[in-house]
Amino acid sequence: MALKYDSAGLVPAIIQDDESGDVLTLFWMDKEAVEKTLSDNRVWRYSRQHAKLMLKGETSGNFLNVRSVHFDCDADALVVRVDPTGPACHTGERTCFYRELSASEV
Repeated sequence: MALKYDSAGLVPAIIQDDESGDVLTLFWMDKEAVEKTLSDNRVWRYSRQHAKLMLKGETSGNFLNVRSVHFDCDADALVVRVDPTGPACHTGERTCFYRELSASEV
């Protein structure tokens, strides 16, 4: 079964710590990012903000080493299980999901 990319040519990828199971971040991947992630065993992503392919950790040194990549039953989302070499978030936090949402922020 082939992956189903959205109209922009992207698929969401949940990045999960292979050991703890914690969700570290969510990236968008285009076909090239998926192919590079599978061949390089490090997470590549498509940056919508910069409109380009980027290797996670290229600047910070905090690489996400791939353990496995799974796709869902509809083939339109990925879970990438990783062994992180440092914080996943650009803020220095271990995970990008470190803030709890309150009703006043909706």
